[in-house]
Amino acid sequence: MTNARSPSTVTVIRPRWVPGLTTAPQATAHTDPADVLVAARPKGPTMPDILHRISIDAPPKRVHDLIASTDGIARWWTGRPLTGGHTIGSSFSVYFGDAEQPAAVMQVLTDTPDQVVWRVTDGPDTWIDTGITFTLRPRGDGGTTLLFTHAGWQQAGEFMSGCSTNWGAYLTSLKTGAESEAFAAYPAGEISRWD
Repeated sequence: MTNARSPSTVTVIRPRWVPGLTTAPQATAHTDPADVLVAARPKGPTMPDILHRISIDAPPKRVHDLIASTDGIARWWTGRPLTGGHTIGSSFSVYFGDAEQPAAVMQVLTDTPDQVVWRVTDGPDTWIDTGITFTLRPRGDGGTTLLFTHAGWQQAGEFMSGCSTNWGAYLTSLKTGAESEAFAAYPAGEISRWD
């Protein structure tokens, strides 16, 4: 028996957003979009991530269209229109309530049928330079498994915990909206408030 790997075995290292990286590595025709952020990974302690896995009884294309369009994002997350665009390299701003200033600005790094990646360029200090990844896996029954990551937090804490709670609620809004049009965007979907 040998421990050698067969030539067809490929090891894939999934990306982490690297705080302080000002430009993201770009995918090429020969690059797996899931690996575009690996190039600048520093050595040292691991940064905490928010992770969620959601089973959605809707086809991957339906889920992708809600994640990869500003109109879709408004339906399941913000509850109001976004500004900007959702194309690779562009940025969009999210607003909550009646705020005139954006709560966060996201740059679109990857938009493929099975993955959408954003980099936060403005917003809460602890969000800046973090990465938000939506990975879509088709299920045998026609549904979708969504793997969500908000990566690169400097440290875990109360704010991160609240964000994780709210991400779970808004991803549930995405799920119910994709399945039945019953979205629960802000403010209905907010569970952890900062008042």
